[in-house]
Amino acid sequence: MAGTYSIIERPSPNFDARETGVPVDMLVMHYTGMPSGKQALSRLTDVECQVSAHYMIEEDGRVFALVGEADRAWHAGISYWRGHRNINARSIGIELVNPGHEFGYRGFPEVQMQVLEALALDIISRHPIPRRNVVGHSDIAPTRKDDPGELFDWRSLAAQGIGLWPERADHGPDNVMDALSVIGYDTVDYARSLAAFQRHFRQSEVHGHADIDTRCWLQGTANMYAASGS
Repeated sequence: MAGTYSIIERPSPNFDARETGVPVDMLVMHYTGMPSGKQALSRLTDVECQVSAHYMIEEDGRVFALVGEADRAWHAGISYWRGHRNINARSIGIELVNPGHEFGYRGFPEVQMQVLEALALDIISRHPIPRRNVVGHSDIAPTRKDDPGELFDWRSLAAQGIGLWPERADHGPDNVMDALSVIGYDTVDYARSLAAFQRHFRQSEVHGHADIDTRCWLQGTANMYAASGS
C-alpha cells in the first residue's frame, strides 16, 4: 500500500538543462551508500561533489526534493540501458537512504518503501516511463554499482505497476548474453551483468554464474521484456 508524503525542498546546485527532444522515460533507483542520511544529503547538495538526484527518501519516509524534474540531475554516471548511454538526460533519479554494502547494508524500512511507491507512481503519471525502464543503478552500470541491491523489494513495486516482475520459464535461453541484451543490459562484462540481473530478479543468489535456476529466470524475464516493446 502506497504511503503519503510531503516534500522538503533542499535544492542542489548539481544539475544542468536536459537535452531538447530527449524524453524523460526512465526511473532509476539508488541507495545512498553512506553511514547516514545527513551525510548523504550534504554530499548530494555540495557543489564540489558534482553529484545529485531528483529526490532522496530518508529511512523514516521524509522526502527531500533536490533537483526539479525538468532538469538533469547527475546520478547515473557512465551507464547504459536498452541502447541508450546518456541515462542522466532521460531519467529521474531517486536516492534511498541506506548505508549500502560498504557500511552495513540492510533492508529498506516499510515506511520508506511505501513512500517510494507513492512518489514513483506520481513521477510515472507525469512522464512517459514504461515499466521496462524502471531500473536500479546496478542495472545500468553493472561494472561499477551494486545499488539498490539484493534486499530491495522490486517484486512489490512491480505489483503496483512500478517496473516488471517475471514468471520463471521452464528452460533457459540458448544464449545468456543475448537474453541479457533483450532485457536491456550492457554485456561488456558477462559476469557482472549477470550478477546485476540476479541482484534485481534472483536476489537469493548473486554470484554471476548462469546456473539452471538463473537461466530459467533469465528466460522468463527476457520473454517479458521482449513482449513489453522496443
